[in-house]
Amino acid sequence: MAQRCVICGKGPQFGHRVSHAGNRTKHKFEPNLHRVRARINGSVRRLRVCTRCLKAGKVVKAA
Repeated sequence: MAQRCVICGKGPQFGHRVSHAGNRTKHKFEPNLHRVRARINGSVRRLRVCTRCLKAGKVVKAA
């Protein structure tokens, strides 16, 4: 399953881990996703949403 937010489309980013000696190794930064029961068009669905969208109120959680 892809690591992607359903609302904003945020996905993995790539960069380097840099040690104290300056050695660089490849590193993948995954978004902080949560499975949430959300109300969409009147029906309740399970979505994978990043915490940024949850905090911004872009998702209406189902009771």
